Amino acid sequence: MKLLVVVLLAAALPGELAQSLTAWLEANLGRPYVWGATGHKSYDCSGFVWRMLTDNGVFLKRTTARKLYMATEPAAQPDFGTLVFFDDLKHVGILQDQRSFFHASSSQGTIRAPLAPYWAPKIVGYRRLPVAGDEPRPTQ
Repeated sequence: MKLLVVVLLAAALPGELAQSLTAWLEANLGRPYVWGATGHKSYDCSGFVWRMLTDNGVFLKRTTARKLYMATEPAAQPDFGTLVFFDDLKHVGILQDQRSFFHASSSQGTIRAPLAPYWAPKIVGYRRLPVAGDEPRPTQ
């Protein structure tokens, strides 16, 4: 089994990381969807999440939404930055808050979208961002 390698740059504090993620997300809205793309000009859903993490000092192997779900820990309290998974683990995004999330939409590109009414019933689960102190887990 391969291990998901996770390292957070020591210089980034949680507050600084949140500010950095917010700025990155805002700067990358409006990019087109391209299957398999990891940015900076276009993204697919898991490429969008991977690039956001990588550009903000969280390094992990580029993988699918399903494998990312299996390799990360459940989020007890979903809030900003929590990974949100949909549609039988075929789609992933990043929560902005309890009502909206960022993702790479196949029809609209990278956007901030409301969870309700379309996405909320498709939620499979929430996972924590892999940050310092998290132990890597085998992917399945």
